[in-house]
Amino acid sequence: MKLSEYASYDAVGLAGLVARGEVTGAELEAAALEAVGAVNPLINAVVETWPAEGGERAGQVSAEGAPLAGVPFLLKDLGVFMAGKRTELGSRLTEGHVASADSYLMRRFRRSGLATIGRTATPEFAYSITTEAVLYGPTRNPWDRDRTAGGSSGGSAAAVAAGIVPLAHATDAAGSIRIPAASTGLFGLKPTRGRVSMGPDTDEIFSGLAVQGGVSRTVRDSAALLDHIHGPESGDPYFAAPPHRPYREEIARDPGRLRIGVIAEGGGRRRTERAVRDAVSRTAELLASLGHQVAEATLDLGLSWERFVLANARLWTANLVPWLDALAAATGRPIDLSTVQHETLAGYAWGRQVTGADFVSALGVRNTVARSIGRHFDRYDVLLTPTLPELPPRLGTYAEGVEDLDGLGWLDQILDRSPFTAGFNLAGTPAMSVPLATDPTTGLPIGLQFAAAYGREDTLFRLAAQLEQAAPWSHRTPAVWAGSE
Repeated sequence: MKLSEYASYDAVGLAGLVARGEVTGAELEAAALEAVGAVNPLINAVVETWPAEGGERAGQVSAEGAPLAGVPFLLKDLGVFMAGKRTELGSRLTEGHVASADSYLMRRFRRSGLATIGRTATPEFAYSITTEAVLYGPTRNPWDRDRTAGGSSGGSAAAVAAGIVPLAHATDAAGSIRIPAASTGLFGLKPTRGRVSMGPDTDEIFSGLAVQGGVSRTVRDSAALLDHIHGPESGDPYFAAPPHRPYREEIARDPGRLRIGVIAEGGGRRRTERAVRDAVSRTAELLASLGHQVAEATLDLGLSWERFVLANARLWTANLVPWLDALAAATGRPIDLSTVQHETLAGYAWGRQVTGADFVSALGVRNTVARSIGRHFDRYDVLLTPTLPELPPRLGTYAEGVEDLDGLGWLDQILDRSPFTAGFNLAGTPAMSVPLATDPTTGLPIGLQFAAAYGREDTLFRLAAQLEQAAPWSHRTPAVWAGSE
């Protein structure tokens, strides 16, 4: 299979070729590894590949009955464990760590038939919205290699955007699926809290803020992935009610006339750039032309922005402390600048000062935000915002002055640059970034975020499929593209 042909298919399309016997999984894997060799040196998205040994992929399920059999797939280097493979969390503190067993999510990836060929870059401990870890160096945006691919799932997003694989694993605790999807022109949906199991090693990550999912070039790929990874496992503390029908079926259903609230400005100090505001306006016009009821709205978090940032900082940093302590004990390495980056060390130090009362108070803020955002969906079916208020920044931007920031200051900087995403993590509600626009000056992609009520991924998938048909984006490819002749 030619690389240009391979890159032209999405995951569902490749699985169809395998099912019809038109191509083998081995041929797809060879094409994916060729793509890694062709474009990864330019973007640094994939940190390790795992070619099949002797033509056989260890632990891979039979192609028979597996919905995504043979489709090349990449794991983010965080949030999922594959037995016998390295999981380093983007950090020198855990460099060389090898997982002893599959996590529940990895088992589901295997059962779906996905052929996991390697792992992608992440910022250290997913503690940033740009993927520039010291361990493996910066990941570059395929649209403009001087710019960030976003984070924390920036490696996965860059790999999919550049055509290495059609679909890749991602996680999201404050926007880490949606931000890199917006930065690289992909579709990325953050599921409802409890939709996908975090087990067995943890019951929740970052006090319920984090979820598991993926990034893709088409809506149907993300729907197919979620169909095969959602659902509870033994011991899960909570889970979202199961969907009424497979998400693959939802994308064929008319979304109906939705009530959509449009929000152009976030709650922080940063104002939305003109190009992004224009994209929001054009999207609102498109939605109205499709028959939806569109109105201006405001996002009320139920408290001040400063209290919102403080609560996030307390939850993030307090969770960071026992995590790093356990990893340091396991590796025998110190927690200092020889093993972790400035922002991680600052968060660790700040988190050690968070009291139990502070932490419980932050959980109370989580509840306040969840209730306040939930009330928005009494009035609207969907909220529309920019995914990000700006175009992808240049690499190195986030590192400027980082040595002068404490743990609170770092989270304040991160949330100020991504004021639209983190609220839906506290609320636990689903949200997606859809690549509906580009900046006319630079050609960079602009993501539009849509959020729905708890458990209503079905609404989002129906709307996403309608938008994909009305304003298709799959024909747009970046400068770094595996399918180029």
